[in-house]
Amino acid sequence: MQLRIRSITYLADNINGYELVDPRGRDLPRFEAGAHVSMRLGDGLLRDYSLCGDPAERRHYNIAVLREKEGRGSGHLHETVRVGDLVEVSMPRNNFPLAAEAERHLMIAGGIGITPIMAMIAELKRRRADFRLYYCTRSPETTAFRDELGLLAAQGRVVFHHDGGDPARALDIAALLREPQPGTHVYHCGPGGLMVAAAAAAAHWPAGTVHCEYFKGPAAPAPVPIEDRPFRVRLAKSGGEYEVPAGETIISVLRRHGIAVTTSCELGYCCACLTRVVGGDPDHRDQILADTARRNYMLICLSRSHSEVLELDL
Repeated sequence: MQLRIRSITYLADNINGYELVDPRGRDLPRFEAGAHVSMRLGDGLLRDYSLCGDPAERRHYNIAVLREKEGRGSGHLHETVRVGDLVEVSMPRNNFPLAAEAERHLMIAGGIGITPIMAMIAELKRRRADFRLYYCTRSPETTAFRDELGLLAAQGRVVFHHDGGDPARALDIAALLREPQPGTHVYHCGPGGLMVAAAAAAAHWPAGTVHCEYFKGPAAPAPVPIEDRPFRVRLAKSGGEYEVPAGETIISVLRRHGIAVTTSCELGYCCACLTRVVGGDPDHRDQILADTARRNYMLICLSRSHSEVLELDL
């Protein structure tokens, strides 16, 4: 869908907020707290951004974008996109929902990982739910939404933690998650170091009580070479059939044959390349899809095939 940039706001050092509206003033599709959208930027770039506004608000979407040194997408938004521009945005998707059964919500955010948490907080406040956020940043100047969260901090529901960029001063996540609390669900989103620390600290929590979202692909071991064997991919709609060699992805083969495919991270976590499987036995190599989704869909950026022929709804 085509949305217009209605406003651009300075949120913190190198972080801008972007307000997106329908050009005709219509309500936007509903979204749930934790959801994200994909935005098509210059030169065919497709990037995912969490929606950080109140899910009850239908007139606009809000995203916050950190200007990264090597980030082509963030660089385009910060340097090129202006108020009034039209941008192509996907429907919202949610891989990071709030747990309906939770009695309490413990959230840990690092840097720009605060964005999906902001939508969660708006929803939890409306529900009058029990929550606490630990928000880790380098300094107050790099802390987005500091004013909005200030009152909650005064109430003890938000804890700001500034480490000055020194790992020795990082939040003690292991201590925070040492004792699992009955009825409590944990949510964490942030840079790689925080994600690794939170996953390790929460490893002993009950299954289904820890939720996370990576804004950069999690480190994963390379596929075992013996499993990475060639197969053929058949396209049910277009009728094409192509060899996928060992060491090459389905997406790269399709692109090489001039077939347009939608992607973003190409690491198996954003779901932009989610594709319905018509026939064959997929070799799922992502860490994201639920078992129910895997019965009919796969992520073609990194998953392969157990069968000699894999038929896709393309």
